[in-house]
Amino acid sequence: MASLTWSTYLAPPKPVVAQRFAPGETAEVWSPTSATLIQGERDAVLVDALLTVHEGRALADWVAAARRNLTTIYITHGHGDHFFGAAAVLARFPSARLVAVPAVLDKMRQQVDAQVLDGVWRQRFPGQLAERPPVAEPLTGHTVELEGTDLVAVELGHTDTDGTTALHVPSIGLVVAGDSVYNDVHLHLAESGGGGIAAWLAALDTISALRPSRVIAGHKREGADDSPDHIGHTRDYLRYFDEAQQRAGSARQLYDVMIERYPDRVNRAVAWKAAEAYKG
Repeated sequence: MASLTWSTYLAPPKPVVAQRFAPGETAEVWSPTSATLIQGERDAVLVDALLTVHEGRALADWVAAARRNLTTIYITHGHGDHFFGAAAVLARFPSARLVAVPAVLDKMRQQVDAQVLDGVWRQRFPGQLAERPPVAEPLTGHTVELEGTDLVAVELGHTDTDGTTALHVPSIGLVVAGDSVYNDVHLHLAESGGGGIAAWLAALDTISALRPSRVIAGHKREGADDSPDHIGHTRDYLRYFDEAQQRAGSARQLYDVMIERYPDRVNRAVAWKAAEAYKG
């Protein structure tokens, strides 16, 4: 059984075409987004694959520099910013399998539907996306094997969208959390009405029960550590938002409360969209 290692690639914030901005802002960006390579002596598994063609190509170059045989690309959840870039990675590594659990596949199919892909994603990132982003094949069981070691898909239900997962590597105490954990970045809560926050809190309990020594967030600030403390920080943000949205009378009031509490978290546009979703 190989001793595994891991490293993380972080795509920096990028401009988003938008008609309206958060209060006081004059532009909108997409949050920094991570992809993680888990490596054995010969082979490797990539977790998530970013958004644009440019990001996918840069990610493929980074993977190639590791000098491992890429066997698998595992997708944690169905938001397009975590799998559209797989088209470019697969062009570089055509023998790699693109896999996800069935609940994630359902969301991926929604994201590549023309109404969402052309009507939302291409409007925000014109000329930057793959012509046909690939949809994963279903993962058999809940494990990805890497040189005799099991990487375990942990189904979490709703976090920042429905049907999300994390990938747990028990042998090295690693959890690649997808968007169930955020690391010093404002949380995407626009899909969390109707009990979504309670479901997300339960998902964080599931991750905590794994007792990881490292947790890689799907969106994280450049240079931030991967401490499991970010599970608790994400939990605190969710609870504070839930309390604030019950008191706030408008989207602007809710946004102002969140920015006052978290003035330095990355990407205020995400906080504004959450406030609008709840109070707009």
